[in-house]
Amino acid sequence: MKRTVKIISLILVLSVVVGCVFALSACNKNDNEHKEKLVVGLECAYIPFNFTQMTDANGAVKISNAEGYANGYDILIAKRIADALGKELVITKLDWDSLVPGVKAGTLDLIIAGMSPTAERRESIDFSDSYYESNLVIVVRQDGRYARATSLADFAGANLVAQQGTFHDAALEAQAATYGITRGTPMATFPDMTVALNSKAIDGYVAEEPGAIADCAANSQLTYVHLKNNENGFKASAEDTSLAIGMRYGYDQKDAINNVLSGISADERLSLMESAVQYSTDNSSSETQSTFFTRIGGIFQKYYAWILKGVGYTILVAIVGTVVGLFIGLLIGMYRTLDKPKNKFLAVLKKIGDVILSIYIEVFRGTPMMVQAMVIFWGFALLNDGNTMNVTLAGLIIVSINTGAYMAEIVRGGIISVDKGQFEGAQAIGMTHSQTMWNVILPQALRNIMPSVANEFVINIKDTSVLNVIGFTELFFYGKSIALNTYATFETYLVIAAIYFVLTFTITRILRLVEKKMDGKKDYRIMGSQNMDAESIVRENKATGENQQ
Repeated sequence: MKRTVKIISLILVLSVVVGCVFALSACNKNDNEHKEKLVVGLECAYIPFNFTQMTDANGAVKISNAEGYANGYDILIAKRIADALGKELVITKLDWDSLVPGVKAGTLDLIIAGMSPTAERRESIDFSDSYYESNLVIVVRQDGRYARATSLADFAGANLVAQQGTFHDAALEAQAATYGITRGTPMATFPDMTVALNSKAIDGYVAEEPGAIADCAANSQLTYVHLKNNENGFKASAEDTSLAIGMRYGYDQKDAINNVLSGISADERLSLMESAVQYSTDNSSSETQSTFFTRIGGIFQKYYAWILKGVGYTILVAIVGTVVGLFIGLLIGMYRTLDKPKNKFLAVLKKIGDVILSIYIEVFRGTPMMVQAMVIFWGFALLNDGNTMNVTLAGLIIVSINTGAYMAEIVRGGIISVDKGQFEGAQAIGMTHSQTMWNVILPQALRNIMPSVANEFVINIKDTSVLNVIGFTELFFYGKSIALNTYATFETYLVIAAIYFVLTFTITRILRLVEKKMDGKKDYRIMGSQNMDAESIVRENKATGENQQ
C-alpha cells in the first residue's frame, strides 16, 4: 500500500511540474507580436543562399529559434529590406515544407530562401519581383566519367538526383527521359547529395551555379559541369529560374520591398553573390579534408554545446511526454471501466464520452507523429491570427497526447489483466469504483504494464526527432544542422546514432531496476498464525534455513 501511494504521489507531483513547465513556456511571447520586427523564414541550409555558422562573422544574423547565426545571399537581401523598412530583422529557421504554411498562418512575414514563384506556390502565397536569376548546373566527381561533359546530352545513362520539392527536381523529372538520364529519388539536402556522390551512389546532382561553386569549394574531389539554361542545359521558364520573396496575399509592404529590389543593380547582385560564396567558403569546415577519426573529434570539439543542448531537450520531452501520457492513460482507463449508469441520461453521456475517447485513441495511434506535429502547430497558428505556440510547449503537447493514446490502450490491457474476482471482492466490502481502482486494481496494473511503459519511454526518446519539422531543437535537429555545416554527413549521424543508443541503453537498464524494485523482495515468507506453537515455529524456521537464537 505504501508503495502504491508513493507511485501515485510521484505521478501527481510530476504532473504539477509539467503543468508549471507548460505555463512558463506559454508566457513566452511570439516574435510576431512585436510590430517593428520583420520575421523572415528560411532553412539556413542552402549554401550560399543561406547557411548556418557559429559566430556573427561577416555580418551574420542570430537565428531566433535555434543555435548559430544565419548568413548568405538571402540574408544580405533580407538585411537590405529590413533596413529600408526600418524594422529589426528576425531570422526563423524552418524546414522547407514549413515555410509556406508559416506565411499562410501569419507566423512569418517573408520567405527569402531561394524560392521560385511557381504557379502552384502562387495559389497559396504571393511573391515579390525577382531578386536573383538562377542557372542550373550538374555537380559531378572530378574522377568520374561525366567530369568532361559539356551539355545535358552528354549525361545519357547517368543517375542524377535533385533536392526534394524544388524546381531542380521538376526540371530533371521532365527532361531525364529525353536525354536517357535516370532520375534518382530526390534527397532532402545538398550535403546528403554530396555524400551520395562521394560514395558513388549517384553520378551527379542538379544545383544552381552559386551553390555548386560553394559545394565544390568545400569538397575538393568534386567539380561541376557548366550548363546554360535553354541552350546546352535544362529547359526552364523564367518563372522557374527567377527567385522571389514569398509573402501572404495583401501584405502591405509588398510595393516597398519591390522598390528595394529594383534599386539593387545586376552588378551589385553579382557582387553580393560573390560575397556570399566567399562567406560560405570561410565558414566551411575542414572536417571533409581530414581523416575519419579527426572529423569525429572535430565535431565533438566544435559542436559539443549544441549536442548537449539537443540531448537535454530530447530527454525533457521524452520524460514529460511519457509521464503526462501515462496520466492520460490512467484517467481514460478508469473512465472506460466505469459501470454503465442506471440513469439513462448519464448512460448516454457515458456512451458519448466513450466514442470521443475511441476517436482520440484511433486518430493519434493511426497517424504519424510528424503529421500530427504539422497539423497541431500550424493549425494553432491559423486559428490564432499567426501567433504560434512556443515551440517547446508545442513539442511537449504533441508528444504527450500522442503517448496518451498509446498509454490508454496499455493501461486498459493492464486493468483487464487483473483478475475480476478482485473487483468483486472490493465491491463486496463496500469500496466504490474509484477506491477499487486506486487501491486495488491500478497498483497491480501499473506493475503489469511497467515493461510497456518503459518501452514507450524509449520510443519517445527516438521519436522526438520528428519534431524538427516545427523547429523543435532536439538532438536530431542539432545533428542535422551540424551535418549541413560540415558536410560530414556520415560522421555526424554516426555520432548522433551513438548518443541515441547510449541514452536508450542506459534508460532501459534503469527502468529494469525500477521494475525489480516494484517486485519487492524475493526471499519473503508468509508468517504463521499467532496461535502457532513453539515447536511448529522451530520446524518452519528450519525449513526456511533461518538461524535460531
